[in-house]
Amino acid sequence: MSIAGRINGHDSLAGRLTRTLILWVGGVWLLCVFAVVWYVDREINHNFDNELVEVSHRMFDMAVQELDKLQHKGDAAPSVPLVAPKQLFSEDAVMYQVVDVHEHVLLRSAEAPIDAFDVPLAAGFANNQTWRIYTVRHPTLGLYFQVADPLDERRRALNRTLFGLIIPLGAVLPLLALVLRNVARTELRVLQELAGEIEKRSGADLRPITLPGLPQELRSVGDHVNSLLERLSQSLDVERALAANAAHELRTPLAAARLRLQTALDHDLKRDDVQGALQALQMLSHRTEKLLQLSRAESGASLTRARVDLVQLAGTVAQEFWQDPLNNERLKLKVPDSAAPVAFGDVDALAIALRNLVENALRYSGGGRVVIEVAAPCTLVVRDFGAGVSETQLKTLQQRHVRHGSDRAGYGLGLSIVGTIVEKHNAKLELTSPPAGAVQGFEARIVLRPA
Repeated sequence: MSIAGRINGHDSLAGRLTRTLILWVGGVWLLCVFAVVWYVDREINHNFDNELVEVSHRMFDMAVQELDKLQHKGDAAPSVPLVAPKQLFSEDAVMYQVVDVHEHVLLRSAEAPIDAFDVPLAAGFANNQTWRIYTVRHPTLGLYFQVADPLDERRRALNRTLFGLIIPLGAVLPLLALVLRNVARTELRVLQELAGEIEKRSGADLRPITLPGLPQELRSVGDHVNSLLERLSQSLDVERALAANAAHELRTPLAAARLRLQTALDHDLKRDDVQGALQALQMLSHRTEKLLQLSRAESGASLTRARVDLVQLAGTVAQEFWQDPLNNERLKLKVPDSAAPVAFGDVDALAIALRNLVENALRYSGGGRVVIEVAAPCTLVVRDFGAGVSETQLKTLQQRHVRHGSDRAGYGLGLSIVGTIVEKHNAKLELTSPPAGAVQGFEARIVLRPA
Protein backbone atom coordinates (compact mmCIF):
# COMPACT_ATOMS: atom_id res chain seq x y z
CA MET A 1 0.00 0.00 0.00
CA SER A 2 1.38 3.44 -0.89
CA ILE A 3 1.87 6.23 1.64
CA ALA A 4 -1.08 8.13 0.23
CA GLY A 5 -3.19 5.04 0.57
CA ARG A 6 -2.11 4.53 4.16
CA ILE A 7 -2.72 8.18 5.01
CA ASN A 8 -6.15 8.15 3.41
CA GLY A 9 -6.97 4.94 5.26
CA HIS A 10 -8.79 4.63 8.53
CA ASP A 11 -5.54 4.21 10.44
CA SER A 12 -4.00 7.40 9.12
CA LEU A 13 -2.74 10.09 11.46
CA ALA A 14 -5.13 12.57 9.85
CA GLY A 15 -8.04 10.21 10.53
CA ARG A 16 -6.99 9.72 14.15
CA LEU A 17 -6.49 13.45 14.64
CA THR A 18 -9.86 14.19 13.05
CA ARG A 19 -11.68 11.69 15.24
CA THR A 20 -9.93 12.95 18.37
CA LEU A 21 -10.70 16.58 17.54
CA ILE A 22 -14.34 15.81 16.78
CA LEU A 23 -14.67 13.82 20.01
CA TRP A 24 -13.15 16.53 22.16
CA VAL A 25 -14.84 19.42 20.40
CA GLY A 26 -18.15 17.54 20.55
CA GLY A 27 -17.65 16.91 24.28
CA VAL A 28 -16.86 20.56 24.92
CA TRP A 29 -19.86 21.52 22.76
CA LEU A 30 -22.12 19.24 24.84
CA LEU A 31 -20.83 20.73 28.10
CA CYS A 32 -21.48 24.20 26.71
CA VAL A 33 -25.03 23.16 25.82
CA PHE A 34 -25.63 21.93 29.37
CA ALA A 35 -24.22 25.19 30.71
CA VAL A 36 -26.48 27.19 28.39
CA VAL A 37 -29.52 25.15 29.49
CA TRP A 38 -28.69 25.79 33.14
CA TYR A 39 -28.09 29.51 32.55
CA VAL A 40 -31.21 30.05 30.45
CA ASP A 41 -33.39 28.14 32.93
CA ARG A 42 -31.97 30.20 35.78
CA GLU A 43 -32.48 33.50 33.95
CA ILE A 44 -36.03 32.68 32.84
CA ASN A 45 -37.08 31.65 36.35
CA HIS A 46 -35.36 34.70 37.77
CA ASN A 47 -37.26 37.02 35.44
CA PHE A 48 -40.58 35.33 36.10
CA ASP A 49 -39.97 35.49 39.86
CA ASN A 50 -39.14 39.18 39.64
CA GLU A 51 -42.40 39.74 37.81
CA LEU A 52 -44.31 37.88 40.54
CA VAL A 53 -42.68 39.99 43.26
CA GLU A 54 -43.32 43.22 41.41
CA VAL A 55 -46.92 42.35 40.63
CA SER A 56 -47.68 41.21 44.17
CA HIS A 57 -46.45 44.45 45.75
CA ARG A 58 -48.21 46.56 43.15
CA MET A 59 -51.57 44.78 43.32
CA PHE A 60 -51.85 43.87 47.02
CA ASP A 61 -53.41 47.18 48.04
CA MET A 62 -55.64 47.21 44.96
CA ALA A 63 -56.85 43.72 45.78
CA VAL A 64 -57.52 44.67 49.42
CA GLN A 65 -59.53 47.69 48.28
CA GLU A 66 -61.45 45.51 45.81
CA LEU A 67 -62.12 42.99 48.60
CA ASP A 68 -63.34 45.70 50.90
CA LYS A 69 -65.60 47.13 48.21
CA LEU A 70 -67.14 43.75 47.35
CA GLN A 71 -67.63 42.84 50.99
CA HIS A 72 -69.58 46.07 51.58
CA LYS A 73 -71.90 45.32 48.66
CA GLY A 74 -73.03 42.04 50.09
CA ASP A 75 -75.61 41.68 52.89
CA ALA A 76 -74.01 38.65 54.50
CA ALA A 77 -70.60 37.00 54.54
CA PRO A 78 -70.02 35.14 51.21
CA SER A 79 -69.79 31.35 51.33
CA VAL A 80 -67.45 31.18 48.31
CA PRO A 81 -64.45 33.35 47.45
CA LEU A 82 -65.29 36.67 45.89
CA VAL A 83 -64.14 37.09 42.29
CA ALA A 84 -62.45 40.27 41.24
CA PRO A 85 -63.55 41.96 38.04
CA LYS A 86 -62.09 40.49 34.86
CA GLN A 87 -58.81 42.07 33.92
CA LEU A 88 -58.38 44.16 30.83
CA PHE A 89 -55.78 41.95 29.08
CA SER A 90 -56.92 38.37 29.52
CA GLU A 91 -53.81 36.88 27.92
CA ASP A 92 -51.65 38.67 30.51
CA ALA A 93 -54.05 38.26 33.38
CA VAL A 94 -52.55 37.92 36.87
CA MET A 95 -53.71 34.93 38.92
CA TYR A 96 -53.92 35.85 42.55
CA GLN A 97 -55.76 35.08 45.74
CA VAL A 98 -56.32 37.08 48.93
CA VAL A 99 -56.22 34.63 51.84
CA ASP A 100 -56.83 35.17 55.54
CA VAL A 101 -54.75 33.67 58.31
CA HIS A 102 -57.01 30.57 58.31
CA GLU A 103 -56.14 29.89 54.67
CA HIS A 104 -59.63 30.86 53.50
CA VAL A 105 -59.68 32.40 50.08
CA LEU A 106 -61.50 35.75 50.40
CA LEU A 107 -60.89 37.09 46.93
CA ARG A 108 -59.43 35.68 43.75
CA SER A 109 -58.89 36.82 40.20
CA ALA A 110 -61.23 35.39 37.61
CA GLU A 111 -58.37 33.23 36.18
CA ALA A 112 -57.24 31.85 39.55
CA PRO A 113 -58.50 28.50 40.90
CA ILE A 114 -61.33 28.45 43.45
CA ASP A 115 -59.43 26.44 46.03
CA ALA A 116 -56.48 27.80 47.90
CA PHE A 117 -53.01 27.01 46.60
CA ASP A 118 -51.61 23.93 48.26
CA VAL A 119 -48.53 25.61 49.69
CA PRO A 120 -47.59 26.78 53.20
CA LEU A 121 -48.96 30.22 54.07
CA ALA A 122 -45.63 31.92 54.54
CA ALA A 123 -43.94 34.86 52.87
CA GLY A 124 -41.81 33.93 49.91
CA PHE A 125 -41.82 31.47 47.01
CA ALA A 126 -43.28 27.99 47.04
CA ASN A 127 -44.10 25.41 44.37
CA ASN A 128 -46.72 22.78 43.92
CA GLN A 129 -47.22 20.50 40.96
CA THR A 130 -48.82 23.21 38.82
CA TRP A 131 -47.93 26.60 40.18
CA ARG A 132 -45.08 28.79 41.25
CA ILE A 133 -46.57 30.92 44.05
CA TYR A 134 -45.28 34.04 45.72
CA THR A 135 -46.86 34.96 49.05
CA VAL A 136 -46.71 38.34 50.74
CA ARG A 137 -48.37 39.31 54.05
CA HIS A 138 -50.17 42.59 54.64
CA PRO A 139 -48.24 44.67 57.20
CA THR A 140 -51.32 45.56 59.30
CA LEU A 141 -54.17 43.28 58.26
CA GLY A 142 -54.27 39.56 58.73
CA LEU A 143 -54.31 38.95 55.03
CA TYR A 144 -51.98 37.22 52.58
CA PHE A 145 -51.67 37.97 48.92
CA GLN A 146 -50.62 35.04 46.73
CA VAL A 147 -49.64 35.49 43.12
CA ALA A 148 -49.29 32.34 41.01
CA ASP A 149 -47.51 31.57 37.82
CA PRO A 150 -48.12 28.33 35.84
CA LEU A 151 -45.03 26.15 35.72
CA ASP A 152 -46.00 24.95 32.23
CA GLU A 153 -45.63 28.47 30.95
CA ARG A 154 -42.13 28.66 32.30
CA ARG A 155 -41.22 25.31 30.73
CA ARG A 156 -42.63 26.41 27.39
CA ALA A 157 -40.58 29.62 27.54
CA LEU A 158 -37.47 27.62 28.41
CA ASN A 159 -38.07 25.12 25.58
CA ARG A 160 -38.67 27.87 23.03
CA THR A 161 -35.45 29.60 24.02
CA LEU A 162 -33.39 26.41 24.00
CA PHE A 163 -34.74 25.25 20.68
CA GLY A 164 -33.83 28.61 19.24
CA LEU A 165 -30.25 28.16 20.45
CA ILE A 166 -29.54 24.44 20.19
CA ILE A 167 -31.02 23.72 16.77
CA PRO A 168 -28.66 26.18 14.98
CA LEU A 169 -25.73 24.96 17.10
CA GLY A 170 -26.58 21.34 16.30
CA ALA A 171 -26.85 22.15 12.61
CA VAL A 172 -23.31 23.56 12.75
CA LEU A 173 -21.83 20.28 14.08
CA PRO A 174 -21.52 18.50 10.69
CA LEU A 175 -19.94 21.61 9.23
CA LEU A 176 -17.53 21.79 12.18
CA ALA A 177 -16.57 18.11 11.69
CA LEU A 178 -15.91 18.74 8.01
CA VAL A 179 -13.76 21.77 8.83
CA LEU A 180 -11.77 19.82 11.43
CA ARG A 181 -11.20 16.99 8.96
CA ASN A 182 -9.93 19.36 6.28
CA VAL A 183 -7.74 21.24 8.75
CA ALA A 184 -6.16 18.01 10.01
CA ARG A 185 -5.47 16.80 6.48
CA THR A 186 -4.07 20.17 5.39
CA GLU A 187 -1.77 20.53 8.39
CA LEU A 188 -0.52 16.95 8.07
CA ARG A 189 0.11 17.21 4.35
CA VAL A 190 3.67 18.36 5.08
CA LEU A 191 4.20 15.14 7.06
CA GLN A 192 2.99 13.19 4.05
CA GLU A 193 5.48 15.07 1.87
CA LEU A 194 8.28 14.34 4.37
CA ALA A 195 7.40 10.64 4.38
CA GLY A 196 7.38 10.65 0.58
CA GLU A 197 10.85 12.21 0.46
CA ILE A 198 12.20 9.65 2.94
CA GLU A 199 10.66 6.84 0.88
CA LYS A 200 12.47 8.09 -2.23
CA ARG A 201 15.88 7.77 -0.57
CA SER A 202 17.84 4.61 -1.31
CA GLY A 203 21.43 3.42 -1.32
CA ALA A 204 21.94 5.26 -4.59
CA ASP A 205 20.23 8.47 -3.50
CA LEU A 206 21.32 9.79 -0.11
CA ARG A 207 20.76 13.48 -0.83
CA PRO A 208 19.61 15.58 2.16
CA ILE A 209 15.88 16.15 2.43
CA THR A 210 14.91 19.77 1.73
CA LEU A 211 11.34 20.67 2.62
CA PRO A 212 10.86 24.38 3.32
CA GLY A 213 8.14 25.40 5.72
CA LEU A 214 8.38 22.40 8.03
CA PRO A 215 7.07 23.04 11.56
CA GLN A 216 9.59 22.94 14.36
CA GLU A 217 8.81 19.34 15.41
CA LEU A 218 9.12 17.98 11.87
CA ARG A 219 12.16 20.19 11.20
CA SER A 220 13.91 18.31 14.00
CA VAL A 221 12.88 14.98 12.43
CA GLY A 222 14.16 16.17 9.06
CA ASP A 223 17.48 17.24 10.59
CA HIS A 224 17.93 13.86 12.25
CA VAL A 225 17.08 12.05 9.01
CA ASN A 226 19.57 14.23 7.11
CA SER A 227 22.21 13.50 9.74
CA LEU A 228 21.53 9.79 9.34
CA LEU A 229 21.71 10.06 5.54
CA GLU A 230 25.01 11.91 5.85
CA ARG A 231 26.47 9.18 8.05
CA LEU A 232 25.21 6.50 5.66
CA SER A 233 26.70 8.37 2.72
CA GLN A 234 30.01 8.72 4.55
CA SER A 235 30.04 5.01 5.40
CA LEU A 236 29.35 4.12 1.78
CA ASP A 237 32.12 6.48 0.64
CA VAL A 238 34.54 4.82 3.06
CA GLU A 239 33.48 1.41 1.79
CA ARG A 240 33.94 2.48 -1.83
CA ALA A 241 37.31 4.06 -1.02
CA LEU A 242 38.47 0.89 0.73
CA ALA A 243 37.46 -1.19 -2.26
CA ALA A 244 39.17 1.20 -4.69
CA ASN A 245 42.32 1.47 -2.57
CA ALA A 246 42.49 -2.28 -2.10
CA ALA A 247 42.14 -2.85 -5.83
CA HIS A 248 44.87 -0.28 -6.46
CA GLU A 249 47.32 -1.22 -3.73
CA LEU A 250 47.01 -4.99 -3.53
CA ARG A 251 47.16 -5.80 -7.21
CA THR A 252 50.96 -5.39 -7.49
CA PRO A 253 52.06 -7.33 -4.36
CA LEU A 254 49.60 -10.11 -5.19
CA ALA A 255 51.00 -10.39 -8.70
CA ALA A 256 54.56 -10.25 -7.35
CA ALA A 257 53.86 -12.97 -4.78
CA ARG A 258 52.25 -15.19 -7.41
CA LEU A 259 55.14 -14.64 -9.80
CA ARG A 260 57.75 -15.37 -7.10
CA LEU A 261 55.98 -18.54 -6.03
CA GLN A 262 55.61 -19.67 -9.65
CA THR A 263 59.30 -18.98 -10.27
CA ALA A 264 60.22 -20.90 -7.11
CA LEU A 265 58.21 -23.88 -8.33
CA ASP A 266 59.77 -23.70 -11.77
CA HIS A 267 63.33 -23.64 -10.27
CA ASP A 268 62.89 -26.31 -7.62
CA LEU A 269 62.17 -23.88 -4.74
CA LYS A 270 65.39 -21.89 -4.70
CA ARG A 271 65.95 -19.90 -1.52
CA ASP A 272 66.09 -16.51 -3.25
CA ASP A 273 62.76 -17.08 -4.95
CA VAL A 274 61.10 -18.18 -1.71
CA GLN A 275 62.51 -15.14 0.12
CA GLY A 276 61.24 -12.92 -2.69
CA ALA A 277 57.78 -14.45 -2.32
CA LEU A 278 57.89 -13.86 1.45
CA GLN A 279 58.88 -10.23 0.91
CA ALA A 280 55.97 -9.79 -1.51
CA LEU A 281 53.59 -11.32 1.02
CA GLN A 282 55.03 -9.08 3.74
CA MET A 283 54.44 -6.04 1.55
CA LEU A 284 50.93 -7.29 0.92
CA SER A 285 50.38 -7.59 4.67
CA HIS A 286 51.72 -4.07 5.32
CA ARG A 287 49.59 -2.52 2.61
CA THR A 288 46.50 -4.32 3.87
CA GLU A 289 47.21 -2.97 7.35
CA LYS A 290 47.59 0.56 5.95
CA LEU A 291 44.34 0.28 4.02
CA LEU A 292 42.49 -0.86 7.12
CA GLN A 293 44.03 2.02 9.08
CA LEU A 294 42.94 4.47 6.39
CA SER A 295 39.44 3.01 6.29
CA ARG A 296 39.09 3.26 10.05
CA ALA A 297 40.38 6.83 10.07
CA GLU A 298 38.00 7.88 7.30
CA SER A 299 34.96 6.30 8.90
CA GLY A 300 35.48 8.29 12.09
CA ALA A 301 32.53 6.41 13.61
CA SER A 302 34.70 4.22 15.83
CA LEU A 303 36.85 7.05 17.17
CA THR A 304 36.41 7.63 20.87
CA ARG A 305 36.99 10.85 22.77
CA ALA A 306 39.03 10.65 25.95
CA ARG A 307 41.94 12.35 27.71
CA VAL A 308 45.24 11.25 26.11
CA ASP A 309 48.56 11.71 27.88
CA LEU A 310 50.85 12.63 24.97
CA VAL A 311 54.09 11.74 26.83
CA GLN A 312 52.75 8.27 27.58
CA LEU A 313 51.52 7.92 23.99
CA ALA A 314 54.88 8.97 22.50
CA GLY A 315 56.72 6.65 24.89
CA THR A 316 54.57 3.67 23.90
CA VAL A 317 55.10 4.27 20.19
CA ALA A 318 58.84 4.81 20.64
CA GLN A 319 59.09 1.60 22.66
CA GLU A 320 57.57 -0.34 19.75
CA PHE A 321 60.26 0.92 17.39
CA TRP A 322 63.03 0.45 19.93
CA GLN A 323 62.33 -3.29 19.86
CA ASP A 324 64.15 -3.29 16.51
CA PRO A 325 67.90 -3.00 17.29
CA LEU A 326 68.38 -0.97 14.11
CA ASN A 327 66.25 1.81 15.56
CA ASN A 328 67.74 1.98 19.06
CA GLU A 329 70.37 4.52 18.19
CA ARG A 330 68.45 6.38 15.53
CA LEU A 331 65.19 7.11 17.33
CA LYS A 332 65.17 9.60 20.21
CA LEU A 333 62.33 10.71 22.47
CA LYS A 334 62.14 14.25 23.84
CA VAL A 335 59.52 15.17 26.41
CA PRO A 336 58.89 18.41 28.33
CA ASP A 337 60.17 18.85 31.86
CA SER A 338 56.89 20.31 33.01
CA ALA A 339 53.53 18.54 33.30
CA ALA A 340 52.71 16.19 30.45
CA PRO A 341 50.40 17.71 27.80
CA VAL A 342 46.99 16.04 27.71
CA ALA A 343 44.88 16.07 24.55
CA PHE A 344 41.28 15.09 23.91
CA GLY A 345 40.98 12.32 21.33
CA ASP A 346 41.23 8.64 20.41
CA VAL A 347 44.47 7.19 21.80
CA ASP A 348 44.59 4.31 19.28
CA ALA A 349 44.03 6.60 16.28
CA LEU A 350 46.65 9.08 17.51
CA ALA A 351 49.08 6.19 18.00
CA ILE A 352 48.47 5.10 14.39
CA ALA A 353 49.16 8.63 13.16
CA LEU A 354 52.37 8.96 15.20
CA ARG A 355 53.52 5.49 14.15
CA ASN A 356 53.09 6.38 10.46
CA LEU A 357 55.10 9.59 10.90
CA VAL A 358 57.93 7.69 12.60
CA GLU A 359 57.90 4.97 9.92
CA ASN A 360 58.16 7.60 7.18
CA ALA A 361 60.94 9.41 9.03
CA LEU A 362 62.94 6.23 9.56
CA ARG A 363 62.44 5.21 5.93
CA TYR A 364 63.28 8.53 4.25
CA SER A 365 65.91 9.94 6.61
CA GLY A 366 68.67 7.93 4.96
CA GLY A 367 69.72 6.17 8.14
CA GLY A 368 69.94 9.44 10.03
CA ARG A 369 68.59 10.51 13.38
CA VAL A 370 64.84 10.74 14.07
CA VAL A 371 63.30 12.59 17.04
CA ILE A 372 59.88 12.23 18.59
CA GLU A 373 59.12 15.34 20.61
CA VAL A 374 56.17 16.16 22.82
CA ALA A 375 55.85 19.94 22.96
CA ALA A 376 53.64 22.26 24.95
CA PRO A 377 50.86 23.10 24.91
CA CYS A 378 49.64 19.98 23.06
CA THR A 379 51.80 19.05 20.08
CA LEU A 380 53.39 15.87 18.74
CA VAL A 381 56.48 16.41 16.59
CA VAL A 382 58.40 13.91 14.46
CA ARG A 383 61.59 15.30 13.00
CA ASP A 384 64.31 13.77 10.87
CA PHE A 385 67.50 15.19 9.40
CA GLY A 386 67.59 13.37 6.10
CA ALA A 387 67.46 14.84 2.64
CA GLY A 388 63.96 16.25 3.16
CA VAL A 389 61.60 17.07 0.30
CA SER A 390 61.30 19.90 -2.17
CA GLU A 391 58.69 22.62 -1.90
CA THR A 392 56.74 21.02 -4.76
CA GLN A 393 56.80 17.59 -3.12
CA LEU A 394 55.73 19.13 0.17
CA LYS A 395 52.41 20.19 -1.41
CA THR A 396 51.59 16.66 -2.58
CA LEU A 397 52.74 14.66 0.43
CA GLN A 398 49.22 14.04 1.73
CA GLN A 399 47.88 12.77 -1.60
CA ARG A 400 47.19 9.06 -1.68
CA HIS A 401 49.31 6.63 -3.72
CA VAL A 402 51.91 9.35 -4.41
CA ARG A 403 55.36 7.99 -3.58
CA HIS A 404 58.28 10.39 -3.31
CA GLY A 405 61.05 7.99 -2.42
CA SER A 406 63.35 6.95 -5.20
CA ASP A 407 63.30 3.34 -3.96
CA ARG A 408 59.44 3.31 -4.12
CA ALA A 409 59.49 1.36 -0.86
CA GLY A 410 56.63 3.38 0.63
CA TYR A 411 52.93 2.84 0.07
CA GLY A 412 51.83 6.47 -0.44
CA LEU A 413 49.26 6.10 2.32
CA GLY A 414 51.05 7.06 5.54
CA LEU A 415 50.59 10.83 5.45
CA SER A 416 47.09 10.42 4.02
CA ILE A 417 46.19 8.33 7.08
CA VAL A 418 47.79 10.92 9.38
CA GLY A 419 45.94 13.79 7.66
CA THR A 420 42.60 11.99 7.97
CA ILE A 421 43.09 11.20 11.67
CA VAL A 422 44.14 14.78 12.37
CA GLU A 423 41.08 16.09 10.53
CA LYS A 424 38.76 13.81 12.55
CA HIS A 425 40.26 15.29 15.73
CA ASN A 426 39.76 18.86 14.50
CA ALA A 427 43.50 19.26 14.90
CA LYS A 428 46.15 20.64 12.54
CA LEU A 429 48.96 18.90 10.62
CA GLU A 430 51.96 21.09 9.82
CA LEU A 431 54.68 19.83 7.43
CA THR A 432 57.98 21.69 6.98
CA SER A 433 61.19 20.88 5.16
CA PRO A 434 63.76 21.59 6.43
CA PRO A 435 62.78 22.03 10.08
CA ALA A 436 63.32 25.44 11.65
CA GLY A 437 67.01 25.95 12.51
CA ALA A 438 68.18 22.88 10.50
CA VAL A 439 69.98 22.70 7.20
CA GLN A 440 68.00 19.76 5.90
CA GLY A 441 65.42 17.29 7.02
CA PHE A 442 61.68 17.02 7.44
CA GLU A 443 59.34 17.81 10.30
CA ALA A 444 55.68 16.86 10.90
CA ARG A 445 53.65 18.51 13.67
CA ILE A 446 50.28 17.40 14.98
CA VAL A 447 48.78 20.31 16.91
CA LEU A 448 45.96 18.95 19.09
CA ARG A 449 43.35 20.59 21.28
CA PRO A 450 44.21 20.46 24.97
CA ALA A 451 41.80 18.43 27.09
